Amino acid sequence: MHILVTGGGGFVGGYVIERLLARGYAVRSFGRSAQPALETKGVEVICGDLADADHVRAACRGMDAVFHVAAKAGVWGSWDSYYRPNVVGTCNVVKACQAEGVGRLVYTSTPSVVFNGQPICGGGQELPYGRNWLCHYAHTKAIAEQEVIAANSDSLKVVALRPHLIFGPGDPHLLPRVIESVKASRLKIVGDGKNRVDVSYVEDVAAAHINAFDALEAGGCAGQSYFISQGEPVELWLWLNQVLAGLGHPPLSQRISLPLAYTAGAVAEACWRLFSKKGEPPITRFVAVELAKDHYFDLRAAYRDLNYKPEHAMSAAIEATVIDLKARGF
Repeated sequence: MHILVTGGGGFVGGYVIERLLARGYAVRSFGRSAQPALETKGVEVICGDLADADHVRAACRGMDAVFHVAAKAGVWGSWDSYYRPNVVGTCNVVKACQAEGVGRLVYTSTPSVVFNGQPICGGGQELPYGRNWLCHYAHTKAIAEQEVIAANSDSLKVVALRPHLIFGPGDPHLLPRVIESVKASRLKIVGDGKNRVDVSYVEDVAAAHINAFDALEAGGCAGQSYFISQGEPVELWLWLNQVLAGLGHPPLSQRISLPLAYTAGAVAEACWRLFSKKGEPPITRFVAVELAKDHYFDLRAAYRDLNYKPEHAMSAAIEATVIDLKARGF
């Protein structure tokens, strides 16, 4: 079995590759830069641009299946900076799979594709795609997921996974950014601090990808999208304070109302656009909403169709994550 993983040098992609290698598969990774650490494990590394159709087709040539994990994430940037990798890149992957006779495609999506600015409490596959987009990441991922699902056929079986707030050893995004904000005294509890959210341990996210790959062989999950998490929503701010306590940082206690945080986000976004400031604003409207409202999902479809079951208890996942963060100086 020959498998391509786009974004194999990234957080989730690296964990997916480890599981594929453990099965004895021949693995190829496609990304923007060299990955010598993967090469030492026997992974074939190809460098290229997702937005270049020729690069993507060459990477898909000779593959039996593709895990399309690569994407531009984040909450700030130009429309084109998100549209090219997330939409054009994904369309290139789909077309390359079709042209090269690839049989299975597992796509890494996000629950943000159903973002509508409102709380989500146990929503499942019936949720419609979002509207009133407040960030280009969510919008472009929604467009891309629809392109993937529409491509499902007898010759190319596809499935999309929507893991929520991925954390774990090696996390380069979620918790490191939170900790940096805490150190800079920028982060405050938004809203009443009682909102519940789903989080996803990276090992279980990788396992879900492998389960989806296996389920596609039978075709039962083909053409579907599935929410993925630990299956036990956490109180966001209590959970973050638990991580901070394990690292020896003081807990978050200062609060700001959602209307005030949302207004601050609108003002910050306007300033960043007007003055072409570098980096991300300290707060955006999307982030304010995400930090204040419930966002947890119904996983029964994933349990049924993908035989997915989180293997790691939350306490063990937090412990392993804290140990890794300490080792990296956080």
